[in-house]
Order: sequence, then C-alpha cells, then structure tokens
Amino acid sequence: MPTIETLFLLVLSILAMESADSIRSLYRHFLSGITQKSLNAFYYACSYAKADCFRFMNVTAAMALKIIPQNLASQPVFLCIDDTMAAKSGKKFEDVSKLFDHAAHNGSNYMNGHCFVSVMLCVPVWNKNRVHYLSVPLGYRMWQKKESKLELAASMVRQVMPEFKTMKNVILLCDSWYVKKNLVSIVDEYENPDLIGNARSDSVIYDLPPQRTGKRGRPALHGKKLSIRDDFNLSDEKIGDYYTAVRRVLTNIFGKRTVMAFVTSPEKESGSRRLFFSTIFPEQLQIFCAWQEKSPLNQTGSGRMQFIPLFLYAFRWNIEVSYYEQKTFWSLCSYMVRSRKGIEMLVNLINISYCAMKLLPYSDELFYGYRSVSVQEFRFALSEQIRRQVFYAIFVKNIETSIKSTSIMNALKQLIQQQGYHL
Repeated sequence: MPTIETLFLLVLSILAMESADSIRSLYRHFLSGITQKSLNAFYYACSYAKADCFRFMNVTAAMALKIIPQNLASQPVFLCIDDTMAAKSGKKFEDVSKLFDHAAHNGSNYMNGHCFVSVMLCVPVWNKNRVHYLSVPLGYRMWQKKESKLELAASMVRQVMPEFKTMKNVILLCDSWYVKKNLVSIVDEYENPDLIGNARSDSVIYDLPPQRTGKRGRPALHGKKLSIRDDFNLSDEKIGDYYTAVRRVLTNIFGKRTVMAFVTSPEKESGSRRLFFSTIFPEQLQIFCAWQEKSPLNQTGSGRMQFIPLFLYAFRWNIEVSYYEQKTFWSLCSYMVRSRKGIEMLVNLINISYCAMKLLPYSDELFYGYRSVSVQEFRFALSEQIRRQVFYAIFVKNIETSIKSTSIMNALKQLIQQQGYHL
C-alpha cells in the first residue's frame, strides 16, 4: 500500500476512534481490523513519508477559500498567528527541551516539551442571516530553536500567501510577540496583506512629521515622541469593554509606513494601557458591520468606524479556542512518536481531521445540518457511521467467503440499503 494511503487510513482512524492517543491505540482498536498492514507500517509512514505535511496548509487554505459565498467575496479574511506548548514527561522525544510558558499551571513557568507555531485562517460564511467567520487551522510546525519563532511564522505565512492572490484584504492577526520586523515585513512583500497586532506598551512611537515650511534643510522624518499615557485621549464612554483612543503614528517597527495606533484601558483615569497597531485604515475595508455576528462590530455606528481595525483584532481569539478544542478533544499533544518529522506529521494529520469536520458542513450539502453544532458533535456522528459501515463491510466479506448464504446476504443488503449505505 503506498505511503499516502497509509496516511489516509490514519486520518480515517482518527475520525473513527474520536481520539488519537497513540498510533498503537488506533491500530489495536481500528486499523488492524480493516488492513493487513503491520503497526510498524504506520510508524514508518509518519516518520519517513515523502509527503510534505506542510503542503497540507495550501490545500486546506484553498478548500476554505472555496466555501466563501460569492456575496461575501469582498470581505476580509484573517490569518491568525500564534504558538502553543505540548508538555511531554519523557526526554527521548527529538528536540524536546525546557520551555518558558507564562500560562503554565504546574507551579513553575518552565515545562518540558515542544513548542508549535501555527497559522489559522478565518473565512466569512453565512449563519442565520449573520456573517460568521469560520476558523480553520492550516497547520503546525515545531520550533527547534535554530530559527526564531518569528522566522518560522513568517515562512508559514509566505507558503500560503499564493493561495490569496485574488483576495482583496488578507489581514494578519498576532500578539505582541510577533509584532516585530521579521514578520511585519511580509506586509510590504505582497499587495494585499495587512497586519493588526498587539504591541509592547513601551514601543517607541512618533507623531507624523510636521508640514514642510519651505525653509532650507533636511525635513523631519517624524514628529515628537509620543507617550501612550499622555498623548492619547481616551474616549468619554467605553468602546466595547474599554476606553479607547486612536491616532495615526510612525514607529520603527513599520519603518516609514504610517499606521494606526490604538490605546485601550479598562479605566478612564487609571489602570494599565495596551497598545495596538494596524497597517490598514477603516476606509480601506469593505466590511458588512450591520450583518456581523461578533459584537461590537455589529454595533458600530458612524462615530465608531475609526475603531473597526481594533474590533477585528478580536478574531485572533479563535486560535486559542482551536488550541483548547484540539488538545482537549482531539489528543493533539498526546503523541508518542519520537522523531521530529513523525511528530509533525501526526500533529498535522490530527489537524486535517479537525479541519475536515469544520469544512464538510459548508462544502457538502449532505452535512448541512451540522453547521450549527460543534466539531466534536459532528465527529461523534460521523465516527459512529464509519464504524457501522466498516462492520457491515467486514460482515459481508466473511459471509461471502465462508457461509455463502444467499438468504443472509439478501437480508443484510436490504438492511444496509435501509440505513442509506451502498456496497
């Protein structure tokens, strides 16, 4: 059996078993019953397959873009960038190391494990007469410390950018770790991407350069240095959950490009302030605010239009939801493969299974009814049907080879037809 078919069987087993605790478990409870291949064949396929698991990102992105309705084609799509940790107790995994995790709950900020950088695509679809953004994680790559997470994230974005040639607005969303030159330079490499990101509150920002006076001498490259506490006047009322201020600025991160700087605070006079940058301006966006499912976008009036880029940053939270779902319900971090390539292959196969449950209800009318349920519910329903059909197929094969009973065969085929299957 070719390696690609072996990988396909692994995806099928992940869907059928509703988990992927280990390849051994998948083989023992499912794969051994449908194939003559040995357990080692599946370990070999993960670690030595010639298939490039990172090309899966392009295929998934292309499939996700196809489900965008024609009347939503002008809406922006989002690429969320982040990283997540996978704790491992053993030390025999390739590239396992001590990692700093600010969100660790083990009494220490350090953990033993792997770090994966990932990219998620959010595309607009209709859901109950509202514009709903469907979140599809494109893939994972393991950070090996020989290159920075910024460079790794940038290479992943560059890989999928050819799929977005026809899109008007492709907006990168990332937190303060990734708002640095290594990644923001992508905005200048292509025609349609922009970036909205959280930034360090101590980032150096400047006012726009003053108007030229006509006097001799070199014109100023920028205005005075700005303070997010003294030079940003917060709104009189909360915009969403925060008091907010906005102005156009210059910053070394984006070179000579003028960007929008947003400052938010939970309190009007006191409290910490957060800083956000956006390379895209509200007038460059064509977004159906009144039809948006996500608040406060659907509450945006004419006076709040300048804050739209800040509201769009909220879509970045979808990648955190995806991490939670995949770790809790899809065994994303339960892998027992030791080689780096094998780990990356298995993690991305789990991700493909997850994406299939996201995309099928929108790409195939037969699954239309599952648009309003969670991916876990859809997988449960699909896994039940997969196991039932496998049972019927094996049962029929055994009857045909040993019993040769026409009456049993006819009764079984009639039962299968009633269930809606075809052999």
